[in-house]
Amino acid sequence: MASSSEPPPRLVLTPHDSITPSPGPVLVCILDGWGENKNKDEFNAVHSADTPCMDALAEKAPDRYRTVQAHGVAVGLPTNADMGNSEVGHNALGSGQVVDQGARLVDIALETGSMFESDGWRLVAQAFEDRTVHLIGLLSDGGVHSRADQVYKLLRGAAERGAKRIRMHILTDGRDVPDGSSVGFVQQLEGELSGLARDHGVDGKIASGGGRMYVTMDRYEADWGIVKRGWDAHVLGRAPNRFKDAVEAVKTLKGEGASAKSDQWLEPFVIVDEEGSPVGTIEDGDAVVLFNFRADRMVEISKAFEYEEFAAFDRERFPSGLRFVGMMQYDGDLKLPTNYLVPPPLINRVSGQYLVQNGIKTFACSETQKFGHVTFFWNGNRSGYFDEELETYVEIPSDNVPFNQAPDMKAREICEAGKEAMFSGRYQMVRVNFANPDMVGHTGDLQATMRACALVDKCVQELLDVCDEVNGRWLVTADHGNADDMVQRKKTGEALYHGDVPLPLTSHTLAPVPVAVGGKGLPEGVRFRQDLPKAGLANITGTYINLLGFAVPDFYEPSLIENVQEGK
Repeated sequence: MASSSEPPPRLVLTPHDSITPSPGPVLVCILDGWGENKNKDEFNAVHSADTPCMDALAEKAPDRYRTVQAHGVAVGLPTNADMGNSEVGHNALGSGQVVDQGARLVDIALETGSMFESDGWRLVAQAFEDRTVHLIGLLSDGGVHSRADQVYKLLRGAAERGAKRIRMHILTDGRDVPDGSSVGFVQQLEGELSGLARDHGVDGKIASGGGRMYVTMDRYEADWGIVKRGWDAHVLGRAPNRFKDAVEAVKTLKGEGASAKSDQWLEPFVIVDEEGSPVGTIEDGDAVVLFNFRADRMVEISKAFEYEEFAAFDRERFPSGLRFVGMMQYDGDLKLPTNYLVPPPLINRVSGQYLVQNGIKTFACSETQKFGHVTFFWNGNRSGYFDEELETYVEIPSDNVPFNQAPDMKAREICEAGKEAMFSGRYQMVRVNFANPDMVGHTGDLQATMRACALVDKCVQELLDVCDEVNGRWLVTADHGNADDMVQRKKTGEALYHGDVPLPLTSHTLAPVPVAVGGKGLPEGVRFRQDLPKAGLANITGTYINLLGFAVPDFYEPSLIENVQEGK
């Protein structure tokens, strides 16, 4: 995502009129995927796990514990039916602003037609007459990485503007939408392609696919093998599974009953014709469009398509003259991809810029799975440091295993790093991000997620104890819900079952998230305000700026706290 090349204006923080600077560090602790759900039953891993620390914090409501919105319009998404995600959540937490986000920006570009007037679109259009247009991305309506309705509008836009041959390379979800929904999405896409053939004479087919966690959509270079499987299927037309029909492919690879695979883990497949030849390899001069709007899981496949010099895996064949674009620019510092359909959000004057320009030393830490969130997304979609003299970023490598097999992930190491940072006396701001509730929650494994939540709760308690020991202040929150609901439900709230087996929910939730403040260094009179019932994640930025002893910049969302003893 893009960042401005111009130096930011001088950003001055003024002292708060009644909250003095913290005598110790301010700890900001983010629990990824930890929602406060109204469904408090055995399928709520947050509720069911042993979490004495968070339970004790909740008892301090409403003065020092509350919830805020972490989805929908509160984080810049189109509607309140849109689940929040880690990208938009950390954008809001780091910037103090509600900014139109990926899905909304794409909606606007489609509604106004500006997408079809962009330089990226003009590049794609060069392939309309005698080459193939390939679309690659997550086929889902989850709204986290992509939306199917946007893909269909993109297809119609290409057909109406002269595209003759289109091939779809689809990744199945089962993570941001109910597992098993992949078949329905593929059937719907087949219907759209049939309509394009009927109305515009377009030769449109599904050419390849696979599950999002096994094919193409790796992130943070955790497992390039995932990307290679996608390259082999999408570009080379090579996969261990070959079918003549995409619906048959997904049904077969998913299987049934106790041995059924999750949509997100389907093996790669290619579609072949009657002679057994792949129907949609990517060739010289073709156009390739990545239709996900979210950045993190598109960066690696973008590098594979964009860079002629590439060493992450053997591509075997690199199509020449490729017209390659992303839905958005996924990394503004790398300018990757060079061409895109929708300009990214530019989030300026984020909290990190304010802190370094006011001499505040900051420590930030997470493991690989969420390191980009606590740095890149937090900093308004910018890679690297604002000021390396004042900032320390620590990435702890994530294990390359299914997260329910190792639900502790790197919580213990993150906790120790956070404690060491506070004890060091070097930093006025320490932020740590625990990935477990989100990443383990995405597996649908209830018991593993409960264990993850319990460990994170222990780590939070240890961090708060150290923060108190060094006379600091702390804020605990989350970026969106996930672990708080692990089962698919009827509209009445009752759990859905397949026979005797509950149907797992692997997606994020619409639940609000907790916010708690405290610490021995916090003045007695500091309490949550009672006049912000609809506050969202962006209000948290001003809150930790207040905890540092500064007033909130006037264009930020207001802080959640006040000092009720300011006159005493």
